[in-house]
Amino acid sequence: MKKIKVFVIDDSAVVRQVLAEIFKSDSSFEFLGSASDPLFALDKMNNDWPDVIVLDIEMPRMDGLSFLKKIMSERPTPVVICSTLTTEGSDTAMIAMSLGACDIITKPKIGLKDFLNESTIELIDAVMAAAAVSLKALPNFSNQKQFTIKTEKKQDISQLQATEKIVAIGTSTGGTIALEEVLTKLPRDKTPGIVIVQHMPEKFTETFSKRLDSICEISVREAKDGDRVVRGLALIAPGNRHMTVKRSGAQYYVEVADGPLVNRHKPSVDVLFRSVARNAGKNAKGIIMTGMGDDGAFGLFEMKEAGADTIAQNEESSVVFGMPKEAIKRGGVNHILPLTEIYKTIVGYG
Repeated sequence: MKKIKVFVIDDSAVVRQVLAEIFKSDSSFEFLGSASDPLFALDKMNNDWPDVIVLDIEMPRMDGLSFLKKIMSERPTPVVICSTLTTEGSDTAMIAMSLGACDIITKPKIGLKDFLNESTIELIDAVMAAAAVSLKALPNFSNQKQFTIKTEKKQDISQLQATEKIVAIGTSTGGTIALEEVLTKLPRDKTPGIVIVQHMPEKFTETFSKRLDSICEISVREAKDGDRVVRGLALIAPGNRHMTVKRSGAQYYVEVADGPLVNRHKPSVDVLFRSVARNAGKNAKGIIMTGMGDDGAFGLFEMKEAGADTIAQNEESSVVFGMPKEAIKRGGVNHILPLTEIYKTIVGYG
């Protein structure tokens, strides 16, 4: 099996040393080297280009975000961000994801060496997932789309009409870009209630939701326990919490709760999809998009068996075709569509 070539760019000598030890000790990887900033890195990488870049954000001469955008415009490459991002700085993480970063590993400002050693499995999983990314599906900013931030006052969510139909979406690696592609195209008055699980760390989902809310016509927010599912609103499961859909009379609402990892994830797409199958059945549409692994495959099958319409993103437009592929393999998919067509199945549904 071909080894994954990894290059680390970080101005911390400790980080470079520890990550070098981690990747050199695992036979799945070929550690190509490291550099203290992107300009030094380019000189080294041009001789042997990596499969995955592990990148810091705050560095001398060129910051990580500028470098990320440069790479995606000139030579798209899977990138895992490893940075000391705080809660206040998580806007930066969302920008990194929108620029094409595959994953975010948050470093603490103290106890760094111990943290990196304790997070070896998380780091290895992130880099392996990044290595599986389809390069043609990464954003190319030499031909970048620009979205205009909507500034009009949105309708009070409490006054939005209850929905009889519900759309459940599950996604992981590459999902931040895919969700933006879909949700920014939805009109507020023709969109049923949407519930979403995007694999993302705790604290990032709120920032991600706010960013989507600022560029979408529909309302988007991080779900809270007891939130109603209503037309024109998308609820995103908070990081480190499972989200399920319940029914009360003609109305749907969500429960947000702690629990064990399911398919190595919390929130889990399977947990959401299974609840939708039980409580919405044929009144639901299930959509599984880009992501590593098989989370959501069994849940989507249950939704289909309960009469729901089910959709998988196609391989050509997926950053990672893992989750859609597994759902298709298990027989849980009615339609396979490119990312650019998925929003059309939501508009006017119900």
